[in-house]
This record gives sequence, C-alpha cells and structure tokens, in this order.
Amino acid sequence: MTQEALDLSRLRPRLPSPLWQAEDERFTRRGVRLLLKRDDLIHPDLPGNKWRKLEPNLRAAAGRTVLTFGGAYSNHLRATAAAGRLLGFPTVGVVRGDELAGRPLNPSLARCAADGMRLHFVDRATYRAKNDPEVLTALVAEATATAARDRLPVHVVPEGGSNALAVRGCTALGRELRGVADVVGVACGTGGTTAGLAAGLGPGQRVVGFPVLRGGFLGEEIRALQHTAFGAPAGDWTLDDRFHCGGYARTTPALEAFAADFEDRHRIPVERLYVAKMLHGLTTLAAEGAFPPGTTVAAVITGQPESVR
Repeated sequence: MTQEALDLSRLRPRLPSPLWQAEDERFTRRGVRLLLKRDDLIHPDLPGNKWRKLEPNLRAAAGRTVLTFGGAYSNHLRATAAAGRLLGFPTVGVVRGDELAGRPLNPSLARCAADGMRLHFVDRATYRAKNDPEVLTALVAEATATAARDRLPVHVVPEGGSNALAVRGCTALGRELRGVADVVGVACGTGGTTAGLAAGLGPGQRVVGFPVLRGGFLGEEIRALQHTAFGAPAGDWTLDDRFHCGGYARTTPALEAFAADFEDRHRIPVERLYVAKMLHGLTTLAAEGAFPPGTTVAAVITGQPESVR
C-alpha cells in the first residue's frame, strides 16, 4: 500500500471540533467563563487526542504494519486497532504484562483483537525498557515474526502515540483555540497533547495540564517532546499533579461523585480516567481563586466513556 492509497479523509473527522459554553455556577460565581472543547466528537472510533496524534503517524506509516504499545486498558491501543480496521492496514499491540497472555481478554483488549490487532504480551521489565534501541529492535522482530503479512516494513508508534509527529499534529488543537480562551485545561498521559497544544496557542494563552499518572516525571517528558518536535520550548504550560487519584486507571468515590454530578449538570458523558480528573482539577482551581474574574477557561474533552461509543 502506498502513502497515496492511505486516504484518511475516508474517516471524515469532525474538525474543528465543537466548542460549547457550559453554564456552571462554580465558575460563574468567580467571574470565570467555562468552555468545553469537544474533541471527543471528532470521530466515534478515534476520538479526541487519539485522532490528532495518530493522523500524522498513519500518514507516515503509509499503510505499513503499525506496531505500538500500551497497557491492558489503553485507549491508544483501541484507537490504533480501530484505525487499522477502518483503513485496512495491519496492527500489532505490544501489551504490558505477560501474565495476561493466558487469561481471557478484558473488554478493551477484546475490542482490539476484534478490530484485527495482533496482541503480543511482554513482561513488565522488558516493557519498561522498550525505548532502549536494542530492546525495541528485538521486540519488533519478535512481535512481527509469525505473520506473513508483516513482512512489510514496520512503523513503530510509541506508547500513547506521543512522538514528534504527534506533537506537531496536536498544534492544530491550539490553533483552534487561539483567541477564545485564556487558560486551556487538558488531561496528560504521555504529554504529547500538552506539548503540541501549548505550541499551537497564541500569546497570552496558557495550558494547565493534569497528569493522570503519579511520579512527577511528565514535565521533563513534555520538554523533551517539544525539543524533538520544534527544537526548543514552545508555549506557556504548567502541570498540576494533585488529581491523579493515586495513578493511572485509579479513581476514588469522590471523583466518581464529581463526574456523575458534572454529567447531570451538563448532559455530557464524562470519561473517568482522564477527563474527570481534568475537570475536577479545573473546578478545584476555580474554587481556589486561581483564575481572575474575566478569565475564560476551555476544558479539552479528549474522550468518552467506553460504554457510549
């Protein structure tokens, strides 16, 4: 398959994504205007930042086998598998945790398999070392050795889809928000969306990122991604590490109650592992007086709960 044959326009993404005003007294009583950037409505199978990060990588792959990485509940793996099904190219998912290989697939991995993704389970130590060039070369060879169709060259996309191509793709999100918000809130997994979003915004605008993993490492990752993509730091961004609820895929009763209440107030589905943490963070910052009166805050809704897709 040639690059010209990979026609991404067939997917008909909804771009620019809708921008809705949300009347929320927790913000309005502080003189703050809340907007919802509905990136979750870009495409039913490749919503939000998954489209923005995958689109340039799929063009670079030009129909070759796409091999990528993720955990057992990875949104990125599901989006990559769906893209392979929709556009007709093979996909391989390297999954963290070799203990999962002998178990029934959870709904997330089952969806990947149904969409044609070949799953390759690896032990956690190897997975942690996947960015080492020798380990990566061995993983690619091992994961693609058994399928004749994968004799084509392999295009490797990193965990979460975050590389220089993805970062540059996410600048479009920033450009769509130029001049309409002072502060943009976004959930952070691997940092690619934040890196590109900040670069795409205009002067006087800033990003507040809410990491969904604990550890405090993400700032360094974002700086490295921006250096790779642009050669230098770009845009104004900060991170607030208080809302990860203990780590990825973890929630709390308080977060669940907040998300359910937000759904009731605004009649939109709230994805719990990323979006709820970001919305909770913005609401808390508003209550703390972090946004001066007259501020417009845009919350990027990067995905929907699996149950509503």
